[in-house]
Amino acid sequence: MTWTEDPRSAPALRWGILGPGWIANAFVAAVKAGTQQQVVAVGSRDEPRARAFAEKWDVAGVYCSYEELVADPNVDVVYVATPHSHHRDHALQAIAAGKHVLVEKAFTRNANEAREVVDAARQKQVFCMEAMWTRFLPHMVALRKLLADGAVGDIVNLQADHGQFFPFQAAHRLYDPRLAGGALLDLGIYPVSFAHDILGEPSRVHAVGTLTPSNVDGQVSLIFAYDSPAQAELSTTLWARTATRASIAGTAGRIDIDGPFYTPTGFTLERLDGTTFRFEKPLTHGLHFQAAEVARRVSAGELESPLMPLDESVQIMSVLDEVRGQIGVTYPGE
Repeated sequence: MTWTEDPRSAPALRWGILGPGWIANAFVAAVKAGTQQQVVAVGSRDEPRARAFAEKWDVAGVYCSYEELVADPNVDVVYVATPHSHHRDHALQAIAAGKHVLVEKAFTRNANEAREVVDAARQKQVFCMEAMWTRFLPHMVALRKLLADGAVGDIVNLQADHGQFFPFQAAHRLYDPRLAGGALLDLGIYPVSFAHDILGEPSRVHAVGTLTPSNVDGQVSLIFAYDSPAQAELSTTLWARTATRASIAGTAGRIDIDGPFYTPTGFTLERLDGTTFRFEKPLTHGLHFQAAEVARRVSAGELESPLMPLDESVQIMSVLDEVRGQIGVTYPGE
């Protein structure tokens, strides 16, 4: 059975990369290997960094400022790949220039900034989407179809975790409050967005957390409740490499997603009657599926994706705001 469209079938757009860091390199590698998309420009305030990126990926347009990048008439869509703390400003720059935007997760630092970006995109009539790449991966497409067909019955329990080990370094972006560091926005966004994808917006949020010496969240555990019997149990940490698995259990069965659940992977459906279904891990990069989604929606004249709607990105940021309020994390300049 074919669960997803081939990303190579998506119409080609011309992409500009705003911020040539690690995630931008991974994104371009996947796009070049798995789509028809064209990366035509890169912008960085660090000229040697921009030129090195351009040479590595054979990118023609090299700009030493973000203003020049978003003004390039050859760029159709801008991929905002800077730290969370800068997503709002850089997305607004691109939108003001009339560019479509794909904004790395977490969408912004907080819900107010997310609303600003969404309002600007809607006013300017450009496409805008949070780059939550997991939403578009083959196993998630298959999983949502099975859930819609009642494969596990009524969902009762959802679990997901994401932990990685990062030794404390005050200057590291994950420990720097000025860059909106902490586990929650960088790692925890995956389990939170996963729960939102499957169960929708929670009606109640309960959080406990432990802060780092730099006063960002080092570890957070979450319970989400809904206007149904369902509950979600989520966790994230900077201090241990966890299993990064996820599961969905219901009245008719359970789906266990292999770790890391947020990357291209497989899962097993086990029904109460003992029958099983196995979705095997595909051999694929992964990040190119979201690029293909952008290209298809833009080419169709649509302004957002039904798989990652803008209002949902705002809702998720509101939930993260509530979590940060409960555990006592604020960022300078909010």
